[in-house]
Amino acid sequence: MTTLLITGFGPFPGAPFNPTQALVTRLARLRRPALRGVTLAGHVFPTSYAAVDRELPGLIARHKPDALLMFGLATRARHLRLETRARNVLALLPDATSASLLRHAIAPGAPGSMAMPAPLRPLLAAAKGARAKTALSRDAGRYLCNYLCWRAAEAVARPGGPRMAVFVHVPMVRRDARARPKHRHTNADLARAGEAILMALAAAARR
Repeated sequence: MTTLLITGFGPFPGAPFNPTQALVTRLARLRRPALRGVTLAGHVFPTSYAAVDRELPGLIARHKPDALLMFGLATRARHLRLETRARNVLALLPDATSASLLRHAIAPGAPGSMAMPAPLRPLLAAAKGARAKTALSRDAGRYLCNYLCWRAAEAVARPGGPRMAVFVHVPMVRRDARARPKHRHTNADLARAGEAILMALAAAARR
């Protein structure tokens, strides 16, 4: 069996609606012939540093995933972004619980960045094949999304951890597909792209 752990985030200051919640729920329920023999587990993190540090190790211990597929919201993005690296930086911004880590580095003394251990080119091609404008990104920000990237990359480096970790930043969506397009994307667009990335990651994890 191959196991994929799919994660998203809840709301956070400035984003009372986070589309990754619904996306994770939908993808974790996905059933396709190509996913036979693949176990999908979904989880939505509260948007807090403490939640990531507390819940990610427990999820990995419980599900023993071969790969992590993580989604986060980039409120200013205009398309999907596959993150290529985790940066060892922090913004002094409060999370959804009003907590801040009060330091500028995730891991003081560690390298400035770590490559995300993921087959990014096939995933990029899969997303584009699903008619989703997608690009590789070298900057996951300095907030919770980048923080999770770093913790996931650390987990892959540990013996017995996942073999791959993918982080996808998604843009804001139109909550009503019939509404005036303030945002270009809909939940259906994200679902189509997310499914394509998931299928490609499952294929890579099986090899």
